Amino acid sequence: SGGSVQVWSDYLKVHLHPKSVFVIHQYNHDGDSGRLEAFGQGESLVQDPVCLEELEDRLHFFVEECDYLQGFQVLCDLHNGFSGVGAKVTELLHDEYCGRGILTWGLTPVMHKTGQPEKDFYRLMNTALGIVHLSSQSSLFCPLSLSGSLGIKSEPPITFPYINYDASLNYHSSAILAAVLDTLTVPYRLSTSQCSMMHLAEMLNFSGRKVVAALAAVPFPIVHGHSLPDTLGTHQQNVPWKLLSSYGEQKVSRCFAQSVVLRGICKENCNSNCPGKQPASALHACETAEQILQHYLHTLSPGAFSTSHVLKQPCHTLPPYPQFFSSLLTREGFLLDRPLSYSSTAVESIPVLTALQSSPVLHTVLYSLYRDLQKLDTRRWASFFSTGVEQDDFKEALHELRTLAQCYKTSFEADESEDETDSD
Repeated sequence: SGGSVQVWSDYLKVHLHPKSVFVIHQYNHDGDSGRLEAFGQGESLVQDPVCLEELEDRLHFFVEECDYLQGFQVLCDLHNGFSGVGAKVTELLHDEYCGRGILTWGLTPVMHKTGQPEKDFYRLMNTALGIVHLSSQSSLFCPLSLSGSLGIKSEPPITFPYINYDASLNYHSSAILAAVLDTLTVPYRLSTSQCSMMHLAEMLNFSGRKVVAALAAVPFPIVHGHSLPDTLGTHQQNVPWKLLSSYGEQKVSRCFAQSVVLRGICKENCNSNCPGKQPASALHACETAEQILQHYLHTLSPGAFSTSHVLKQPCHTLPPYPQFFSSLLTREGFLLDRPLSYSSTAVESIPVLTALQSSPVLHTVLYSLYRDLQKLDTRRWASFFSTGVEQDDFKEALHELRTLAQCYKTSFEADESEDETDSD
């Protein structure tokens, strides 16, 4: 039910190697005291010689077992002190394994408005410092969340038309993000793929744009019995995905470059053409699912560099995956014309469409956070800076955040959100 689930390990079925777990005993995750709350606390923790030695020992143990080390994936909370932990760990990886890929995912909870000014300020500061430090040390950085906003103003969580999830349960929101992450990373995880982690990063991070946005359709809305060209043809203006990089329910149509993955599409879903008949559209004339998707992406974003992968294997949703799906879905996750008359059939798998995009929308995402922090009087929050972050370091990070936001600004962007008189 999810009611008794409190932390990720409560429903973890994977047996972890003892060397793969490093428990921080100095802090806890329950209660109002003794928590890892500030970026500086996290940085100091990893800089401690004992902690650093333990971390390096575990890291080297697994690296030595690798036949081919592509790089590292770093999943890191942005809103608390783990932002500082992630920043120092990523710096360590960058220094010790130069030339290897580092893909970093910055995670934030769905419901973050506490009503307590000090905690809300800590969250903003941790998030901003995390984005700046993690993106500078990574090959690619992606904020990933179902939250509608990174800033002060609370926005409704992201919704999906065929999922009825409880935004207050991390059990639910993390399940959706896990399906998205598992799909996004397909291009460099498949043994048959020609794309490596570094190739993917280099494709998306040109011109200083080391931050990317994640988009996803969970599940991808394909009607049972319909073909892929039929489905994409009904979405000629906009792809049916949602932005999962904390900018609310926004439709993203333009991008500089993108990596798109569609999974759960069988050969019988690819085309509905009858032999000898004229194809109904250019999409129907394509022979493979990859060609269909590539043609579709080129039509929507003709100036963008797009790569696409189509995978037959769907995203499995067996227990402990929550059953929060619409009654309009079949066991395989395809859409029905009308709801099922019985609700006992569990959805065992779903098709998923995801994208990593270098997109102009990131200008607004990053600049909005910068603008919120510009409004705050940091002198009121001396406790945050007592943990190791200097005021000058904060000002420099704020300047870097604005510079990063400017990398995504185009001539089409409306500047109504930007104060041009601010010239720091």
